[in-house]
Amino acid sequence: MNQTEERKLNRRAMRREHAADTWRLYRKNKAAMLGLVILTVFVLVAVFADLIVPYADALQQSAANRLKPPSAGHPFGTDKFGRDVFARIVHGSRRSLSLGIGTTLISVIIGGIVGAACGYFGKLFDSIVMRLCDVLTSVPAILFALAVVAALGANMVNLIIAITVISVPSYIRIVRSVVLSIADRDYIHAARLCGRSDAGILFGHVLPNAMGPIIVQASMNVASMMLTAASLSFVGMGVQAPVPEWGAMLNEARDFMMNQPYLLAFPGLAIVLCALSLNLVGDGLRDALDPRMKN
Repeated sequence: MNQTEERKLNRRAMRREHAADTWRLYRKNKAAMLGLVILTVFVLVAVFADLIVPYADALQQSAANRLKPPSAGHPFGTDKFGRDVFARIVHGSRRSLSLGIGTTLISVIIGGIVGAACGYFGKLFDSIVMRLCDVLTSVPAILFALAVVAALGANMVNLIIAITVISVPSYIRIVRSVVLSIADRDYIHAARLCGRSDAGILFGHVLPNAMGPIIVQASMNVASMMLTAASLSFVGMGVQAPVPEWGAMLNEARDFMMNQPYLLAFPGLAIVLCALSLNLVGDGLRDALDPRMKN
């Protein structure tokens, strides 16, 4: 076995040990474990939604079943069009979670690469990007998202674009600050002396060592992105009818909240529980990845 293969094996062993330590610390946080269980339930519901209840039930209208309260046939009742609320919440979980997770992943990729480049190269590129981030963050996030959707049109794709744009600057700043503290480390200088390219150093050394703060920020940001998407759908600028989505369901239930409060209660509870579980998971990851907790 040559030295290169030995170093790779050592790095893999260190990664496995680090992952085991992180999981051990995470399990000690009971609130974080509760959040993980709740989040797992929501993810399983979204993945197996078609097996739980057919998608047709979420769209099928029935004048005879209009505004029926919860019953054995309709556990969460029916809406103003006679559609099954339970089926719409089950299939709405796909939209809400995919919006939160999808926009977060896109933001992490874009913000991570740009932030790493800012922290590593600095100079003019760093100054230009930071001023653009200052401009974007000077406008309230929800207002900026509303402006983007209003300009491009209200649909799923434009909603993803709007939410992604407002979240990228925060990742750029976080990754840049972490990279600035890493760029002057001895092993970065050693990689340069060994002839590694800038791209190789960024993706092989800098970004992997910045993953801790990125993971924590991303896990907590999913809830924020999901709530933003629900807020835009609530005001009619997000997912459009008849597609089931929790925020859009709240919008449709506004006129009936006094006489049929279940129309607001069930989608609202789904949003609250999902966002709470994501925040608990994020708090647990933050504590588990904190080096001070491992000492």
